[in-house]
Amino acid sequence: MPLVYMVPFSFFVNSERHLLCIEKVGILSENFGNIKPVFMSYEDESILKQYACCDLTLNVTDWTDIFVKPVFKQIIAESLNYFVAKKDLVVYGWCLMTNHLHLIAQAKGSIPLTILANEFKEFTTKIILEDIDAESEVRKNWIMKRFREAGKPLRLIDKFQVWQKSLNHIYIDLENQDVINEHLEYIHNHPVRDRIVSKPEDYLYSSARDYVGLKGLVNVNMVEEKNKSSFILRHISSY
Repeated sequence: MPLVYMVPFSFFVNSERHLLCIEKVGILSENFGNIKPVFMSYEDESILKQYACCDLTLNVTDWTDIFVKPVFKQIIAESLNYFVAKKDLVVYGWCLMTNHLHLIAQAKGSIPLTILANEFKEFTTKIILEDIDAESEVRKNWIMKRFREAGKPLRLIDKFQVWQKSLNHIYIDLENQDVINEHLEYIHNHPVRDRIVSKPEDYLYSSARDYVGLKGLVNVNMVEEKNKSSFILRHISSY
């Protein structure tokens, strides 16, 4: 088992009833003084993963291209800002494509990231279905049919499934600048690979703009290189 340090969970989620195991806590030593090393159990490791930074991919049901018109794209941008402000979601990077959302994020409140992601799906599903009339009648019927057919096997109460139930995620070590940059570069270059834009920062529905000093649509905590061995986080507001 990896050797880790135990620090109060209240440091992350304002709760004194839990403890969280954090690996590589050299940067915390100044704040917490003498911290005794402990061995991390499987339960502790599970808790750790729930509050770790992750590269998430949220896919639309049947890969339906719902995010084509600006009205639906704006739903995602505004919903992310709502979860940042009200749900303690920390967004380091994002990129919205026509049928999926890339998100590099972390939960800093009492709600684990996987639960936040599911809440985000439910939250945006309601708004998307309410605004579906923005589509032409033919396209609206085509989209709703696909959402309805996906919901049938699951016996959903709402009958329509906008997002796939599965959640693809990769854990990211926030102390490894190279890894962070690799994930950011991958998601930011997605519109370039699809030949939508020639440069990542030209794509409006992405955090690539924030990382080149332009105003983005979502409030992000931008990861900036400080030196070869460490980095800092800078909050960027979309307002």
